[in-house]
Amino acid sequence: MSHRHFLIHKPYGYLSQFVGEAKKKKLGEFHDFPEGIMAIGRLDEDSEGLLLLTTDGQMSEYVRSKKVEKEYYAQVDGQMTEDALNQMQAGVEIGIHGEKFLTSPCAARRLDPAPSFAPRTRKIRDDRHGPTSWVSITLTEGKFRQIRKMTAAVGFPTLRLFRVRVGDIWLGDLAPGAVVEVPDFGL
Repeated sequence: MSHRHFLIHKPYGYLSQFVGEAKKKKLGEFHDFPEGIMAIGRLDEDSEGLLLLTTDGQMSEYVRSKKVEKEYYAQVDGQMTEDALNQMQAGVEIGIHGEKFLTSPCAARRLDPAPSFAPRTRKIRDDRHGPTSWVSITLTEGKFRQIRKMTAAVGFPTLRLFRVRVGDIWLGDLAPGAVVEVPDFGL
């Protein structure tokens, strides 16, 4: 059997799944995907960006392993400090399903200038609530809402979150909701 692979720019407000709660928006609304398609990893309903889809379970396992980097851009509340970046780079303690977890060391840096993503369908907030900043965080692990919990742990809650890269695959200028079939992921 030949496997099929897709890239999708998951917009805000969609689940990273094809079946489930009837009232929730799901990925199947964007394309007529083949039977057996699965999202590799997940982006929560409030997160946006690059999501890989495949019919190959072994590829899914490989991409979700600690061998493949995932890079995220996060807009955070306030001006991210060097100290906070250093804490995230070294690893911070976060809670996962009621248990404490120390994140693995990661790459974290400020993004200046800020990335130019399309405005979100639901406004985040306005300038009277204070400044925001953007950071890049690159992980090889992927715990439940990990980026959001890491930025909050160092005092800068995440307001908007994009996955921009998985391995050598970049989101680039793929529009929200756009789907591209690829022959393979090249990972």
